[in-house]
Amino acid sequence: MTDALPVLAEAAPQMTFDRAPLLVYWELTRACDLACRHCRAEAIRARHPQELTTAEVEAVLDDARRFGDPLPHLVFTGGDPLQRPDLLTLVRAARARGFRVSVAPSGTTRLDASAVADLAAAGVESMSVSLDGSAAARHDAFRGVPGCFETTVRAARWIREAGLGLQVNTLVTDETAADLPAIFRLVSELGAARWSLFFLVPVGRGRLLREVSADDAERLCHWLVGLAATTRCALATTEAPHYRRVAYRRMRAAGLTDPEILRTPVGRGFGVRDGNGIVFISHTGDVFPSGFLSLPAGSVRRHSLVDLYRHADLFVRLRDPSRLLGRCGRCPFRLLCGGSRARAWARTGNPLASDPLCPYRP
Repeated sequence: MTDALPVLAEAAPQMTFDRAPLLVYWELTRACDLACRHCRAEAIRARHPQELTTAEVEAVLDDARRFGDPLPHLVFTGGDPLQRPDLLTLVRAARARGFRVSVAPSGTTRLDASAVADLAAAGVESMSVSLDGSAAARHDAFRGVPGCFETTVRAARWIREAGLGLQVNTLVTDETAADLPAIFRLVSELGAARWSLFFLVPVGRGRLLREVSADDAERLCHWLVGLAATTRCALATTEAPHYRRVAYRRMRAAGLTDPEILRTPVGRGFGVRDGNGIVFISHTGDVFPSGFLSLPAGSVRRHSLVDLYRHADLFVRLRDPSRLLGRCGRCPFRLLCGGSRARAWARTGNPLASDPLCPYRP
C-alpha cells in the first residue's frame, strides 16, 4: 500500500482549524490537593492570587462567542477546578452563551456525589477522571495521596449514574505500559464512553519520569487499533498523534476508503494537535497551544482569545504542516498527524521539530 494520501489531501481544509478550535482547555486554577508525580501544572494546594476572576472569565466567554458556529467545546480543568468556589457559576455562564462544557476534576474528596449532581444540573455534558493504575497501590503511587484510587472509582460511578459522559484518562510511561490492559478492563467495567491515553511529555513534574521508547509507543498504537475493533468505548491518544498514521494504514489495509475512514472516531480527529484545533488558557490568562506546550502567545487580559488563536505567529506556524522540520516535515502523514508539537518543544526547544516518539521513517 502506498503512503500517498491523494484523497486525504483534498480533505486538508477540514484538518486545518484556522478560524476556531474544536476544544478550549481552560485551567481555572492550579490549586489541587493531590501531588501527582507527572503533573504538568506542578500544582500546589493554594490558589494563585492572580487567577482570572469570575468577571474576567465571563468576559472571555463573551469574546469566545466570536469564534462562531459551531462554538468550541470548553473543558474546565486545573489543578482541580473544584477548588474554584465559582465553578458552578462559570459552568452556567458558559452554557448560557451556548458552549458545551466538560469538567476534568481531581480524584479528591471534593469529588463527591453532591458535586457531580450539581455539575450535571448546571449543564455539564461530561466529566473525566484519571486512572493510572489498575489497582490502588499502582494508582495512588502516582497520585501521591492514599485512597485516591477508591475515590476516583466511586466518582466514575457517580458520573455515570448522573447520566454524564465519562472519560477516563491514563498516563502512558515506562512504568504504566505493562498495566494498560488491566486498566482498560477496569475502564470497561466502569462504562466509560472514552479512554484517552496521555503519552508522557517531559514537562512539569513529568520531567522526572521515563517515556516509553518510540518502538514501544508504536506497538501500543497497534494494540489500541486492534482494541478499538472490540469495544464500544472510543479510544484516543493525547500527545501521540502518530496513532492516526497506524490507524489509517490498518483501516486502508482492511479495505476502508478514505471517506469511510474520515467518518470513523479516529478519522474525525485527523489534524487536531497543539495549536491546530486546540487552545489552552492558563489560570492567570496566558494563552498556549496546549497545556503541554507552554509557549505563550499572549494573555486574555490584554488580547482577544479569538485574535490570538487566529493570528498569533506561534499558532499560525503550528497550523502549517509545510513548516514542520526533519522527519515530520517529510512525512506523507503530516496532515492527519503532524506529530506532538509539545514533545518536540520539550525535547529540542523547537516546537516545529520532529516528534522523537514516532519511529516512522518517511
